[in-house]
Amino acid sequence: MTLISLPGLRDTLEQISQQYNLPASAVEEALKEALVKGYERFRRTKEANRRQFSEEHFENFNVHLDIEEEGFQIITTKTIVDRNKEDIEDSDREISLQEVQDLVGESDIQVGDTVTVDVTPEQSDFGRMAAIQTKQVLLQKLRDRQRKLIQDEFKDLENTVLQARVLRFERQSVIVAVSSGLGQPEVEAELPKREQLPNDTHRSNSTFKVYLKKVRETPHRGPQLIVSRAAAGLVVELFSNEVPEIEEEIVRIVAVAREARPPSRYVGVRTKIAVDTLERDVDPVGACIGARGSRIQAVVNELRGEKIDVIRWSPDPATYIANSLSPARVDKVLLVDTEEKQSLVLVAEDQLSLAIGKEGQNVRLAARITGWKIDIKDSATYDAEKSADSEIEADLDSADESTEITPTETDLPSETEASEAKSSEPETT
Repeated sequence: MTLISLPGLRDTLEQISQQYNLPASAVEEALKEALVKGYERFRRTKEANRRQFSEEHFENFNVHLDIEEEGFQIITTKTIVDRNKEDIEDSDREISLQEVQDLVGESDIQVGDTVTVDVTPEQSDFGRMAAIQTKQVLLQKLRDRQRKLIQDEFKDLENTVLQARVLRFERQSVIVAVSSGLGQPEVEAELPKREQLPNDTHRSNSTFKVYLKKVRETPHRGPQLIVSRAAAGLVVELFSNEVPEIEEEIVRIVAVAREARPPSRYVGVRTKIAVDTLERDVDPVGACIGARGSRIQAVVNELRGEKIDVIRWSPDPATYIANSLSPARVDKVLLVDTEEKQSLVLVAEDQLSLAIGKEGQNVRLAARITGWKIDIKDSATYDAEKSADSEIEADLDSADESTEITPTETDLPSETEASEAKSSEPETT
């Protein structure tokens, strides 16, 4: 029996397992596949001038790892045929009956049976190129297995909140470590620039909560997990964790609108969240805010001081729109066009700037969370314009009701003018 030696095999497997956070069995399988590829490279190089192999030729070759002896064997399965050894066309898949009987000395072996054959080359023949091929394939197989492991571990955790720890900075992205649960190994994730909050300050080893936005399935350079601090889902999940009534489905989050990257540095991050309940004795807004604002303050602190408006959802569009403009007080909501979802909101003069918000942020978020186009006007100005329009309409109506004009004596032609007009007419014969 030929055995190619791999000194330190046991220790190497353990180190790779720890480095890639993979179970030992997965590392062993990856090494076996890599060694088969190395053997394939050895055979193709050795027999390049005599034989051409198909892509599937080496699929029936396997590797047996001997952890105790720290080495490996290449084995294959061959079918017994009733031909002389010299007449066999594919010696990698077929073996003569006589050869098998000479090797094992058994007489009950029949044609058509399969046997496992050791085809391990000499260690000196395996070659440097085959060893390099083995190493390259091993690294690729380990990455593939690590990617598959991460997919299986985190796919069900998409759109949930994870605790993150800053590892390093790459270009404008922050590379963080996340874990799928207590006692599980940490995995690298990327927090891209577009998913960061403008008021976040990241330091090495600092911790914060992130929203698992995507698990990449295809091979990609860099971390496989994409996390976010700017996603609206982060606010929803944080409230779900802080408010037991949401977890128990007594209070439900109907809609959320978040502006995590405002158009100007003079405007802060802001979120509006609409909540509702079917329980008469439960205040959904109060449940989210908590005693003395304890629950909402915990969310605000995690989001580094982000402004959050919790509003009551309503099936009535006018009421919902009025609530969405909180903290401004609304006098009246006019539904101008229900098909196009256009509305006009009237507020007092001292509430106008509050309803619109800094650089239009409040009304912009209100429009997003309600799905309605919202125009805001001062109530006094609107009443004055409406009064002026009424006066103009009244004037137009009175003008249309003017009396019929009758010709006066001066308008009628005189007798002389009439006779002259008659005499000027041509005679007919």
